[in-house]
Formats: sequence, C-alpha cells, structure tokens
Amino acid sequence: MTSLFLRDLKLAMRAGGGALIGVLFFMTVVAVVPFAVGPDLNLLSRIGPAILWIGALLASLLGLDRLFQAEREDGSLDLMLMQETPLVLTVLVKCLAHWTATGLPLVIASPLLGLFMNMNELAIGATMLTLLAGTPAIALIGAAGAAVAVTLPRGGLLVSILVLPLTIPVLIFGVSATYAAVEDPAPFLPPLMILIAITLFFAVIGPLSAALALRSASD
Repeated sequence: MTSLFLRDLKLAMRAGGGALIGVLFFMTVVAVVPFAVGPDLNLLSRIGPAILWIGALLASLLGLDRLFQAEREDGSLDLMLMQETPLVLTVLVKCLAHWTATGLPLVIASPLLGLFMNMNELAIGATMLTLLAGTPAIALIGAAGAAVAVTLPRGGLLVSILVLPLTIPVLIFGVSATYAAVEDPAPFLPPLMILIAITLFFAVIGPLSAALALRSASD
C-alpha cells in the first residue's frame, strides 16, 4: 500500500501538471472575482470564504478522470482486480494519494488567496480548517465517478457532471462553518463536525462504490 501511494503520488504530480494546475486554476477563480464585484473591500471580505470554497471545489474536480485511467491503459487495473488485497483498500489509498497531490496544495494556498479577498485572520484560519476537513470528501466522491467513466475515452466532463451535485453538501457545510466562526465562534463546531462526518461517510461509501463500478466495468 505504501508503494501504491508513492506511485500514485508521483503519477498525479506528473500528469497534466499535477498540483500546479489545480493551484493555478484556484488562483484564477479567486483573481477574477474582484473584477466582477468591484473594488469594495468590505464586500470582498464577506464573500471571500464562499469564493475560496467554490474555487477549491472546482479545482478539486481537475484530474479526477485520470484517477484510474493510467491503470486502465497499461493493464494494471486487471491486476488490481485480481490481487489479494481488497480492492476497496486499494481505491482508498489511491484517493489519499490523489488528495495529497491535488487537494492539499489548495489548502496550503488558501491563506494567501484569503489575503487577496481582504479576509481577516480568523476567516482565513477557519477557511483553511474547513478545506482541510472537506476536500478529502471531494476526492472520495470523485473516485466513484472516475470508476464509472473509466471505460469511456473522454469521460472527464462526465466525471465532473456526476460528482458536482454530490459535493454540494460539502460546499454548504464548509461555507457555513467558516461564516459561523467569523460571526460567532460558538456555532463553529456543529457544522464542522457535520463536515467531518460527511468526509468519514464518503471514506466508506466512495471506495466501496468505486470498487463495485470497477468490477462491473471489467466484466
């Protein structure tokens, strides 16, 4: 499993620019917002957490279609299906490697982008914490979509269409927790705990669904 994690991490960093593409897309989304809403710093600080979350969500969708594509092309997907290690565990490790390569850099870059949106220290810290808790769920949900579209030659758009509606609860509770921390620290924990629960829920459902989809695709 360690070898698989390191292999997938290297592949994710190399394919299509890896983490750099996601961070650049994240920065692009955040950078165009001031041009759309105007130079009102108070408005930017109010909508900043929501914009950071939307940018991180869209950037996390990049590369999901390649989660199992390399194994499909070189034939190692068949070996994954036949090995003694449970396929669910293999998918979970691949999701963890994908999030480390693409999701974690977004979390690290969020404080700098928060400054661009004129957010204060509390809002930046809360946004970073909620992204850390919520972005793994996007990778876990994306694994199921990537497994469904693995047999399609151009399934990138289909993966985004399948995954995006399922990530709406993650977006809602991530933004809600951030605003709760800014307005009143007391209600911050309930939405954060719900966000963590969603991630843990998809840590079970996501790899299981992906494993079933991969087995169905191989039949």
